Amino acid sequence: MRGLLLRLEPLIWGLFGGGMFVGALLLPAWCLVAGVLLPLGLLPAAEFPILWEHLYYQLSQPLGRAVAWSAVALPLWAGAHQARHLVTDFGGLRWDGLVGGLCYAAAALGSLLAAFAVLAL
Repeated sequence: MRGLLLRLEPLIWGLFGGGMFVGALLLPAWCLVAGVLLPLGLLPAAEFPILWEHLYYQLSQPLGRAVAWSAVALPLWAGAHQARHLVTDFGGLRWDGLVGGLCYAAAALGSLLAAFAVLAL
């Protein structure tokens, strides 16, 4: 299993980097604007048209579905990669194959479930 993880390392690092970008930069800003500032009236709502019909229309388009999927799936891969390295830091390299396989399998399953959820919209 460790050999397979080493061959897939560039792909995993790409998913990790994308997940860190989405999870650390884009999602907090979106949550701040859509979840805090707009409901409190601190931003003018006319400049941010967050209507359910508009959101549904955007998510029914292929690009909107891809964005929604990446907002869920990429942070899963970043979390899996961080969990793998956290466990190997505490448990040593002997658990790397097992933990890496489990973490990435959970991220792949979550990504697959996110794809089904986005396609069901």
